[in-house]
Amino acid sequence: MKRLSSITIILLIAIIVMVGCAPRKTVTRISTDEAIDLSGRWNDTDSRLVAEQMINDVLARPWLVNFIERNDSQPTVIVGTVRNLSSEHIDTGTFIRNMERELINSGKVRFVAASEARQEIREERLDQQIHASEETAARLAAETGANFMLQGTISSIVDTEGKEQVKYYQVDLELVNIENNEKAWIGNKEIRKYITRSRTSW
Repeated sequence: MKRLSSITIILLIAIIVMVGCAPRKTVTRISTDEAIDLSGRWNDTDSRLVAEQMINDVLARPWLVNFIERNDSQPTVIVGTVRNLSSEHIDTGTFIRNMERELINSGKVRFVAASEARQEIREERLDQQIHASEETAARLAAETGANFMLQGTISSIVDTEGKEQVKYYQVDLELVNIENNEKAWIGNKEIRKYITRSRTSW
């Protein structure tokens, strides 16, 4: 058996060292309720907590009791557009769904689907007029109209100096009476995050 050359031995040692030093990935399952901030950007925790707090606030205001007393029924609400005016990408769809969940589960208002979902349902309803039996086909022009629309914006301000950064988020929501455009409620939620880094890499 031939002896290995010194170059071959060096190469083998180098390969072993490289394999031993290769980065390893570790995945750990955590609770979805646990707040973890890795980047300091808007995240799922911010979306969930802001939705919970703002919906709790809007449902605790006088407009709700006043509407029920005047109409002897719960108001019907729809969530409209929430515009992202911040300096980063924010999935406003997740935030909207969080608010929808809180509204529906509160049991204090009735809730109707957003415009995209309604369009798909309308197409199905029209299809039933042709293909479903008369007894089971959904009726046309029987939709529940919304009394109020919830809409708003997410804004941000970033202040950076050296290795320190402060991120400020402001969520503004308005509940508008669809019939007369009156604002029934205005809500505001602020989040401020202080971030430090070991080196400058903003």
